[in-house]
Formats: sequence, structure tokens, C-alpha cells
Amino acid sequence: MNRIIARCLVILALAVGVNGCSTMRPKLEAPRLALVAVAMMSADIFNQQFLIRMNVENPNDRELPVTGLDYKIFLEGDGFAEGKLNKPFTVPANGEMDFEMTVRTNFVSGVGRLLSRLNGRTQVNYAVEGKLLTDIRFLKKIPFNETGSVNLAVMK
Repeated sequence: MNRIIARCLVILALAVGVNGCSTMRPKLEAPRLALVAVAMMSADIFNQQFLIRMNVENPNDRELPVTGLDYKIFLEGDGFAEGKLNKPFTVPANGEMDFEMTVRTNFVSGVGRLLSRLNGRTQVNYAVEGKLLTDIRFLKKIPFNETGSVNLAVMK
């Protein structure tokens, strides 16, 4: 009988412990990311360099300390660029901010297919997915997956 009570107490303690950990995790609504502009900086037959401007919107009532970004960018359904941004920034509470990053692609990576499908258009559909890396305890990675359209005209 004592063994049964002891086992029940252990199970109860584990259940409370697991539930306690989940309540320690901050409750945050996922930030929204949008591709604002894509501009070619340089190009040759083997490599292209683009400047990407992104916007992060923080719908939460606390600031969002971002330490980096793991990302994949798709234009018109084709893989365009992927990588990591290791440049920290802070998005204000209930605010937004833009940041820029340089990405390198190669003609084989889909840029050739993209250019052939544009037919003079500058507005293209995009998808961007990945994880925001944060400095928030118990919430180090925030996944995102956003879609929209962006103008490939010269960035201002």
C-alpha cells in the first residue's frame, strides 16, 4: 500500500513539474516578417549579390531582443536564398522595424528561372520561412512562415 501511495506521489510531482515548466515559458504572439525590397547589388555569370530589406512587426507588449535569423527565401516558388543573419537588433514593444541583409546567390540556384519567368514584371510573390533567434529565456527560437509580394525595383 505504501508503494502505491509513493508511486502516486512521484507521478503527481512529475505532472506538477512538467506543468510548472510550461507556465514559465513566456506567452508571446509570433512576430510577423515581410520582405520589403530586393535589389541586385552586383552580378556576374556565377554569383549575384542582393540587398534584402525586411520588416519585423512585434505585436507583443514587450520588446523583442533578436540575436539572429535563420532564413529561407523563395521568389515565385523557387528557392532564392538561405542562410543566417548574426546581427542583433531589438524590435520595440507593439512596434516594428526594418533591417537589411546581403545575400549571395548563383545562377543555378533559381535566379535564372526567376528571370526567365518575370517577362518584364517587377512585382513577384515571395515566401520567407525560418526562425528568429532571441535572447528571451525559455523562448530562444521563434518560427515564422510568411508570404506576400515584393517589388524588385531599385531599393531607395
